[in-house]
Amino acid sequence: MDIDFNGRTALVTGGGSGLGRSAALEFARLGASVVVADYRADAASQTVQAIEAQGGQGLSLTVDVTEPREVEAMVATAVEAFGGLHCAVNSAGTTTSVRTATHEFEPEEWSRVINVNLTGVWLSMKYEIAHMLAGGGAIVNLSSIYGLVGASGTAAYTASKHAVAGLTKAAALDYAKQGIRVNAISPGYIRTPMVEAVIQEQPRLEDWMNARTPMGRIGVPDEIGQTAVWLCSDAASFVNGLIMPVDGGLTAK
Repeated sequence: MDIDFNGRTALVTGGGSGLGRSAALEFARLGASVVVADYRADAASQTVQAIEAQGGQGLSLTVDVTEPREVEAMVATAVEAFGGLHCAVNSAGTTTSVRTATHEFEPEEWSRVINVNLTGVWLSMKYEIAHMLAGGGAIVNLSSIYGLVGASGTAAYTASKHAVAGLTKAAALDYAKQGIRVNAISPGYIRTPMVEAVIQEQPRLEDWMNARTPMGRIGVPDEIGQTAVWLCSDAASFVNGLIMPVDGGLTAK
């Protein structure tokens, strides 16, 4: 089946770089009008410039996904700009600033990670779904392999990503009969700018990631972006409530 998003609007949070940018570019390549939201205005603008350079149509917005009024306005602006909202990829997220044992997490750090990774996804879905109830749609949330397994020193991140998986399943059941599909992707080790920065500081980390991944390499953002867009497409019309690992086989162990 050929995938065609002509006449449709897609919203991507965290679209300024990495996995979100890849999804935004793929939506545009397949004909969608794309709203790119990010807390960094320059990053969102750069993604839209890349969309326009390939002949697509995009709009950049500066949004803090933990602020309800900003998220509500984001969805309203998308609908006003392009006449509707048909697809959303909720990619905005963060990681912990330091690895530490569970009982040593500072409350402020715990709250920051949970607010962005979990509450931010829930708020985005809250307003996306409110619009999609009129005509259906598809939503993809970004979880992680650490939404399927655990890792020491990452209590807040691991908890938030497990919660995104649970939230996705609950929403998929809530709205299945209204024509709204909700799925999630659990990426493995992916060569995002964030991961690249860590590798620069710890060069041996790349070899460790490659060795842990059964396919012998870490992934690239397009492998996640293309999966997200496929899950939003009519080609995945009977896929709902799926937490999909895209990890080179890592969680198959």
